[in-house]
Amino acid sequence: MNYRHAYHAGNFADCMKHALLVWMLSALLRKPAPIFVLDTHAGSGRYDLAEGPAARSGEWRSGIARLIEDPPAPLAAYVGLVRADDPGGTSYPGSPALIRALLRPGDRLACCELHPEEYAALRRRYAGDRQVAVHRRDAWEALSGLLPPIERRGLVLIDPPYEAAGEHARVAAALAAGRARFATGVFAAWYPIKHRAPVRALHQAVRQSGMRDVLAAELCLREPVDPARLNGSGLLVANPPYRFEEEVPSILDALLQRLGDREPGERASVQRLTDE
Repeated sequence: MNYRHAYHAGNFADCMKHALLVWMLSALLRKPAPIFVLDTHAGSGRYDLAEGPAARSGEWRSGIARLIEDPPAPLAAYVGLVRADDPGGTSYPGSPALIRALLRPGDRLACCELHPEEYAALRRRYAGDRQVAVHRRDAWEALSGLLPPIERRGLVLIDPPYEAAGEHARVAAALAAGRARFATGVFAAWYPIKHRAPVRALHQAVRQSGMRDVLAAELCLREPVDPARLNGSGLLVANPPYRFEEEVPSILDALLQRLGDREPGERASVQRLTDE
């Protein structure tokens, strides 16, 4: 399975990840102090749904296409940003675009992307934008090179392609290392759910790392028993914003109601992996 962002733009996993991203950023922005956001695997910032990889995969049709016209109330803020990015509805914004739309004067975004074409597209998109820095830089190195920020408040989004062996273990290690450098930051790491063994190993690695206050939000559209198919989507959240456990379940439930096809194993959950 190719995990380049362009192939999966607007699919159910994108909807889950981005709806929670919007909620977390909005929660951080309730306080007036500036924030710093690091997007470690940023992609190109926008994806054409009418042609190219997203059109060929067609995954967006069972994702954002089911939300865009009449979003449930818990998804209204997220869908509103998607619509505002392209009122014509022919493209889907990546995480840098959603983050940038929420930033206030004084907030900063740093985007890292190694793929040459996606990096170039991202550079063009934010050329001259003094609040956005675009780096052609290894994501894992950036977690030490760009943290801690001067703002001491913010969010780190870790969204790797999971194409290399050992990526789950690397994510757990990166979370622990990032938290050690930026203890006051919110960390969110996306992971695919195909079958349960890699997810169990990831959760166990987090528990054994010594990190405190880590949650796992998951959305499964079918029983995760087929290792060749994306059956669900998860987000590890370390140091979650206030009221995450109270408010995020309604977002996940709304996604499940609209994106699910009533298959066995459908579920939405927020699980605490380590205590505060």
